[in-house]
Amino acid sequence: MTRTLEDKVAVVTGAARGIGRATAMMLHERGARVVATDLRARVHELAQDGIITLTGDIAEEETARQSIELALKTFGALDILVNNAGRTMNRPLVDMSVEDWDAVMAVNARGTFLHAREAVRAMIVGDGGVIVNVASLVAQVAMKDTAVYAASKGAIAQLTKVIAVEYGDRGVRANAVAPGVIETDILEGIVEDSRATLASYGPAHPLGRVGQPEDIAEIIAFLASPASSFMTGTMVMADGGYTAL
Repeated sequence: MTRTLEDKVAVVTGAARGIGRATAMMLHERGARVVATDLRARVHELAQDGIITLTGDIAEEETARQSIELALKTFGALDILVNNAGRTMNRPLVDMSVEDWDAVMAVNARGTFLHAREAVRAMIVGDGGVIVNVASLVAQVAMKDTAVYAASKGAIAQLTKVIAVEYGDRGVRANAVAPGVIETDILEGIVEDSRATLASYGPAHPLGRVGQPEDIAEIIAFLASPASSFMTGTMVMADGGYTAL
């Protein structure tokens, strides 16, 4: 096993399931010490030597502060932030309420902003660091019924670029990954079988399948590692070729 992240310290949000869980485990396997956070108590299942867990709402300033402080106090540094936590909403624009809009933006856009802000504050007084934000293919292309989700992911894509430009000369890199359809539980409570519903989109991708959480975790791990040291301010499309069509 390649330990490309030996002695690095990472915070991973939305780590209870899906991409976040796969990422937290992969970073740990590659040598990082990890603070894994989520709104769900299930995140505590990840707790082990080298992984500590925290529950909280990422849209709240206090959660962002606690996440970064926990990394600094427990492991003595912060090298990596993975802003993965998010929520979706599939609804036509005319059927959306202000509450719908605010709820998704609070998690996806504000939550990413808050954690990035606190991470950058820690990184610029240390030895720099890396931020990897999880956007989406809808940050680049449009799909029906995704108005607020697409807008929030577009905000993440642009925030990533601004962080890269503002803090590159202070040792901070920021990149985003834009997953296509990934087989996770993100539609839980929206459709009867989230994984089966998402898997059904496989034929729409040139590769003929949807992605798995580990597919995206691999890219996040690369972006978080020294191997990507000349990459910043970019968004990596990881969509099985969907946006090439």
